[in-house]
Amino acid sequence: MRELNRLGITSCIDAGGGFQNYPDDYEIIRQLHQNDELTVRIAYNLFTQKPKGEKEDFARWMKMTRPGEGDDFYKVNGAGEMLVFSAADFEDFLEPRPDLPPSLEGELKDVVTMLASNRWPFRLHATYNESIERFLNVFEEVHREVPIDRLGWFFDHAETVTDRNIERIRALGAGIAIQHRMAFQGEYFVDRYGAEAARRTPPVRRMLELGVPVGAGTDATRVANYNPWNSLYWLVSGRTVGGWPCIRMRTVSAARKRCAFTPRAVPGFRTIRSARERSASASSPISPCSVKTSSPSRKSGSKASSRC
Repeated sequence: MRELNRLGITSCIDAGGGFQNYPDDYEIIRQLHQNDELTVRIAYNLFTQKPKGEKEDFARWMKMTRPGEGDDFYKVNGAGEMLVFSAADFEDFLEPRPDLPPSLEGELKDVVTMLASNRWPFRLHATYNESIERFLNVFEEVHREVPIDRLGWFFDHAETVTDRNIERIRALGAGIAIQHRMAFQGEYFVDRYGAEAARRTPPVRRMLELGVPVGAGTDATRVANYNPWNSLYWLVSGRTVGGWPCIRMRTVSAARKRCAFTPRAVPGFRTIRSARERSASASSPISPCSVKTSSPSRKSGSKASSRC
């Protein structure tokens, strides 16, 4: 927490991770909070741990807690970013895009219907447009039965999402959380998909032009580092850490990109601020810096930051 404070971070969102079992593996943070020793506000998402047992995980957690439970320094944010393992499209651009199994739709619908019925916000890891297309088909079907457009849900990453699917995301009242993975993997993406495809990966400018709330973060520590200033550099310059001009996003102002790092940027990025900050925010348009973080073990494989 001292290291994050050194970088100006006062709030973060824990997107869960592999081998982070709730509530046991949250005990150390709970104790720090109980002892009034947290210097970073934490809103945490519950990340399913059991392939084929995802619905049971969330059903159990719904009996234990609820979104918003906690206080300004430590509270439950919702579900995700893993909802069902069949929907996990990994983001290693050194590897081909994964083909997700046919069981995805049924499993995802069961879990999202349960979350929506219990008014749980959620986030879902989604790297590729091919995956997002299938996820949106499910979400639109659920929405016809149980409305999700006021839940405050969003996609994480969305590197190759198309304009059409951005419009579908907007229609469902959702947002998109982006991170600077391409700052570290941009050259790998170019090798596999070409320079032209890389120039709109992710299509941040189009997300904003089409009216979708966009929140920025880091996805630390596996696929990028936890320094928000590196992510802001990438957002403003469009360059990888190796200097390749990866994306066309310079027409969006730096001030607008800074705003993407505030807790209010995306529905579901719950604002976790002290009473003093809430009072001050009435005269200030910028909230404390908030970045998405997760544990080094949240996904298998080496940490991308080691390739910097």
